[in-house]
Amino acid sequence: MGRRFVPHGGAVLLIRHALAPGIGDPDGFRLDDCATQRNLSDEGRRQARAIGDWLRARGIGQAHVYSSQWCRCLETAALLDLGPVTELPALNSFFERRQAREPILAALREFLATQPRDGGLLVLVTHQVTISALSGTFADSGTGVLMALAEGGRLERIGTLSLRGAR
Repeated sequence: MGRRFVPHGGAVLLIRHALAPGIGDPDGFRLDDCATQRNLSDEGRRQARAIGDWLRARGIGQAHVYSSQWCRCLETAALLDLGPVTELPALNSFFERRQAREPILAALREFLATQPRDGGLLVLVTHQVTISALSGTFADSGTGVLMALAEGGRLERIGTLSLRGAR
């Protein structure tokens, strides 16, 4: 992909939160209490910073950054250091809440439909299940899937960016 990574307007980069050991969330999980959640490890924090560095080295100095309300996503988004982070409930996980899958995806598609197709890079920090549902791609922690924002908020996959090893 070359040294510079400058997507055309209307590009959406879906990033799975950085490394947070484990699967799902512990019993007693509460969205308003990070102590009850699975959080980034020190390695995950290094990974999130490295992803931001990797993007900046490729010409992305700032972006419109939105995040799931899970602490591991919010911390990943902040550590990217690409601009202010806005919480977006439509990026929340439905991994252990399958009944929430369709309402969450509908809300996310509605959000995407309101985004300008020439508004610069949109970075969405979210969870594996969301990325898989939107792109058909399994995303490891710290992996990005680059999508083009099409009419009506549809996303068309451009490619997968292996950001995990970004250093």
